[in-house]
Amino acid sequence: MLYHEETRSNHRVNAQRKEQSPVKQSPGRVADVSSKDTLHPELVAVIENIERVIVGKRAVIVKLICALLAQGHVLLDDVPGVGKTTLAKALAGTLDLHYARIQFTPDLLPTDVTGVSIYNPAQGGFVFQPGPVFSNLLLADEINRTSPRTQSALLEVMEENQVTVDGVAHILTPPFMVLATQNPIEYEGTFPLPESQLDRFLFRLTLGYPTLEEETAMLERVARVHPLRQLSPVLSQEQLVALMEQVPAVHVSLSMRQYIAQIAIKTREHPRVYLGMSPRATIALQRASQAWAFVHGRDFVIPDDIRVLLTEVVAHRIIIKGGNRRQQISVAHDILLDVLQQVSIPDHERRER
Repeated sequence: MLYHEETRSNHRVNAQRKEQSPVKQSPGRVADVSSKDTLHPELVAVIENIERVIVGKRAVIVKLICALLAQGHVLLDDVPGVGKTTLAKALAGTLDLHYARIQFTPDLLPTDVTGVSIYNPAQGGFVFQPGPVFSNLLLADEINRTSPRTQSALLEVMEENQVTVDGVAHILTPPFMVLATQNPIEYEGTFPLPESQLDRFLFRLTLGYPTLEEETAMLERVARVHPLRQLSPVLSQEQLVALMEQVPAVHVSLSMRQYIAQIAIKTREHPRVYLGMSPRATIALQRASQAWAFVHGRDFVIPDDIRVLLTEVVAHRIIIKGGNRRQQISVAHDILLDVLQQVSIPDHERRER
């Protein structure tokens, strides 16, 4: 019951945030602001096109694009009805991506995800029939409602962009992203994602409820025809892949790499943390920071890129002492903000700021 009240409270705060005076930022965190002037020119049209459908969620949209450019995957962890599926469809429609959706249920089999080899009498052998995972954007809806065996069918494809069936590896061509959803307040009949699965998600994001102005604007847009039906691509797959190939070239200085490593070590040493950042999480934070810098029109990473993404990249990957799953994320957020205060910003970066 405590978690239910906490979740409702968080959504109420989210709904009121624009009606209140500016809130002072936590000393461990920086503001997450992505204005048109700071964004990569080719991505402005992408974001604005998605915003024709999704109202008032620019921060989430930018991070979703950031994950796609970094060739990562996203877990949307939020209550029903806030627009998770609509966001996935809007992203696919804007970027002309092949979209596939799987409704995860307890009776779903791994082959329903990856595909299966079927005997073809005409060819005198087995022929592989690709599953829905062979797409550009896979929506894994309510991923925690299926068995661990089926959940694990996504492990290989999320890490290596390939599916192995009957000893044969089938490669997925980029772009490819898994966008999984789950309901954080309903646990009956679910199978919590294991740490190995959570570690494959670059970001864990929430949408939250809209403000009064945002919900009013949303009602106006859907009054006649849903804007999703009128959405047209503004960027081709070829253009998207070209942008993705530029992200690894974003420069990460030695001081920035040391900064990331120091944050990782602090999470492992924190007295309230049972299991801190893994090396995979450290790599993910660097890759996400490169993509974030690129989205904001820079070819180098600065401390704020790391700081603004830390909680969404890391909170779902660390394990808090006490084992209370329902409070895991909120406690992890507080710990990570504490870690940011403990790790000094590199001196020359501080002078530049």
